Order: sequence, then structure tokens, then C-alpha cells
Amino acid sequence: MKLNNSLAMMQLTVSLILIWLVALSPIEVSAQQVKPSSMATEPNNSAQITLYRSESCGCCTRWGDHARQAGFQVQEKVIDGMDNLKRSHGITRELSSCHSAFVAGYIVEGHVPEASIRRMLKEKPNIQGLTAPGMPMGSPGMETEGIKPESFDVLAIANDGSTSLFDHYASE
Repeated sequence: MKLNNSLAMMQLTVSLILIWLVALSPIEVSAQQVKPSSMATEPNNSAQITLYRSESCGCCTRWGDHARQAGFQVQEKVIDGMDNLKRSHGITRELSSCHSAFVAGYIVEGHVPEASIRRMLKEKPNIQGLTAPGMPMGSPGMETEGIKPESFDVLAIANDGSTSLFDHYASE
């Protein structure tokens, strides 16, 4: 029993050290360098989406193509330090995906379908934005032939960082 407690304390200590190191790491991209778009937010207008992604991510590029096909104007920015960008905008690891986008003052984290983005732009909720945490198979940009799409949720991120269900997409 004492060995299990010692192991748990060691794991907790390592976790705290990692959190401390991440908090002290230099930020390559600051909140001042990333300005959300201020274009019109009417759902029929072609809103500007600024997509931040790493150079090697193909699914991010496919998500940008999904947004373009839906009528959005997408500007892609390849950056180092995606984790720093996410942290500076309050995106925790639990809410994170591979890319981050900004539209009309909102953050759109990950593979959020255009229907959810349009709904947000139409309703204009008082939130930070939307997230589709992780990389759900079958979501926009994550379509893979031969792999069954999975159900996934799109969450609204409140200004205090809490989340609530915004949309649900069922697998086929």
C-alpha cells in the first residue's frame, strides 16, 4: 500500500513540474499578434476566417478547404508555437485540436463544421467561441475513406472558460 502512495505522489510531482515548465516557457505568439477578424457576421455574407496551423498538418488544410467550399474567405497562417497561441486564447488541452481559427471575434478550435460556425455567426452568442475537441473521425478535414465517422460534439466556450453543448453530430 505504501508503494502505491509513493508512486501516486511521484506522478503528481512530475505533473506539477511539467505544468510549471509549460507556464514558464517563452511565448512565441502573443495575443497581441493574433487579432480576430472584425468582418460582418451576417450568415449570408462571406466572413473572413484566419486559420492558424502548423506546416505539416494536412487535416488543417482540408478543414480550410471545407470552410472555403462553404463560402468563407480563409486566410491560412503557418506558425510555430500552436500551443502558445492556444494558451494565450484560453484553449486548454481538453478543448484543443490541431488548428485554431478566428472569425468575427470568435475562436473556432479544431474541426468545427461550417453549419455550427454559421449558427454562431447568426445567433451572436456572448461566448469566446466553439471547439470540436480532439480530432473526431469524419468531422470536416478528418474524412478518411474506409474509416467509419464517429459522433462528436461541438462545444461553446463561455467567457469564463466553461463549456456547454452547442451542436451534436451523429455518426452515419
